[in-house]
Amino acid sequence: MSNTAPEAIDFETASPAEIRRFLRPAPEVRTVTRRSADGTELGEVEIKASIFGIEPNLAVLHQVVTAQLAAARSGTQSTKTRAEVRGGGAKPFRQKGTGNARQGSTRSPQWVGGGVALGPKPRSYAQKTPKKMIQLALRSALSDRAAQGRVALIDAWTFDVPSTKAAVRALGALGLSGRVLVVLGDEDGFADRSFANLPEIQTMVVGELNAYDVLCNDWVVFTDATLPGGAGASDAPESADAVDIEAAAEAGPAAEDETAGAADDEGEES
Repeated sequence: MSNTAPEAIDFETASPAEIRRFLRPAPEVRTVTRRSADGTELGEVEIKASIFGIEPNLAVLHQVVTAQLAAARSGTQSTKTRAEVRGGGAKPFRQKGTGNARQGSTRSPQWVGGGVALGPKPRSYAQKTPKKMIQLALRSALSDRAAQGRVALIDAWTFDVPSTKAAVRALGALGLSGRVLVVLGDEDGFADRSFANLPEIQTMVVGELNAYDVLCNDWVVFTDATLPGGAGASDAPESADAVDIEAAAEAGPAAEDETAGAADDEGEES
């Protein structure tokens, strides 16, 4: 399906999905400077508009990030009910004649040392999130970073051995500061070890790339092999791990309409 909107639409007969597709701005074509690890410029590369040039869907971003943070909760908190607290078998005082409210146990919730009423028990906080929403959230996060000029691209990491000094030197040559997310391939083991001791640097295999970690960092650094949608260079291989993101981008408007509609429905219910 094409990403271009129709020239005209009948708002009276069009479906909500068609109206959203018509009103949605077309993906913006953006470029990034391709560099080597020593900072040498290798030319401008056009990055895929359907991945790095869409208008971020804030509702989907919020829902996916919330679900990811919820899934990370351990859910092991537990309190004891009155049945689980030790003691309290004897009636504290007689039923009548004391002037007090009748009590059957000192382990009732209103007593100090008693059980907890309606307290938390071990549970899973995981939420079911559609795959298309996860992919749209990732494309929205990448588009947000690309719009701010916070996406960097190098040809490859050239670490012969793990070296933190070489990693710091490479970041300085690329002009990166703040929190940096370095997206690596399976062959970048030395690069992973080199960045490991730098507290502001987060490394991640391209197959684990997600919206939350993109938003947590100021910069996202790709290599030719890990750039979603391919680097645009003839000698740059395309990562097999990026196929899911690119396939979702090719689905384009239909997938985004479904996820946007789901987000709208949940907003109305709440």
